[in-house]
This record gives sequence, C-alpha cells and structure tokens, in this order.
Amino acid sequence: MKAVVQRVKNASVEIDGKIYSSINQGMLVLFCVEKGDTEDKIDWMAKKMLSMRIFEDENEKMNFSVEDIKGEILVVSQFTLAADCKKGTRPGFDNAEKPQIAREMYEKFVNKLKESKLKVETGVFAAMMQISLCNDGPVTFVLTK
Repeated sequence: MKAVVQRVKNASVEIDGKIYSSINQGMLVLFCVEKGDTEDKIDWMAKKMLSMRIFEDENEKMNFSVEDIKGEILVVSQFTLAADCKKGTRPGFDNAEKPQIAREMYEKFVNKLKESKLKVETGVFAAMMQISLCNDGPVTFVLTK
C-alpha cells in the first residue's frame, strides 16, 4: 500500500470538464493498493495520515495534524504508484492489485478516514481525472506499509 500525501491550500478533481469534488486547506492523498495488501494496512495508513503533524503552528513548526486544524481531505485512487520503473522505459504495473479488490480497499480506506468526521472528498475510481492543487510549502510525503 502506498500513498502520496500533499499538504494543500486547496485541491479539486475534474471529470469530463466539470468539477467533481474539491477541498480547501488540508491534504490531497493519492492512494494505491498493491498485491498482497491487507485491511490492517488500511487502519495503519488512515491513523498515520490523520495524526501526522504536517501543518504549521504560530512558530512555523509542523506541530498540527489535519485533525487539529479541522482540515479537509481529498482521496484519489492512483494505481500508477505501484509502477516498477527499474527496467526499460515503460513502467510495469504487475504490483498493482486487481481493480475489483483495489476498489473495495480504496472505499474502506475512504470510509476509515470519514470516521474522523472531517470533510473527506474523493475522485472516481478508475476514471480519467484531472487533479488541480495548490501544494502548501510544498510539503509532500510518501507513505508505504
């Protein structure tokens, strides 16, 4: 399981030329399920994201979590994070989980984040999307479990 977490001022998902979802200050999460991932990884990943102190306090130190600031979260499925780029020039996606299983785990992950009572928005699984964001910092983290 992999995720790219970006601290954002705002972010949105556009599908077919129309805004599908958007958030204000918080985090954009690009989320990938790989073969062999289990549901216990979902719990770990959600808890980690909700508690990561990546938002600045009055002294410009990263001391606040997305929960502390009552931020918003946008989660987008991103199977390309499973890419193997070690050989050749074309990425291989053998590590990506089958779509049906990945969708179920993605939805469970989103639901786990929603338990926080924060605003949680999503993209559309397997859709062609355009993602816009204003990365705050920039601050970006890669989480793997």
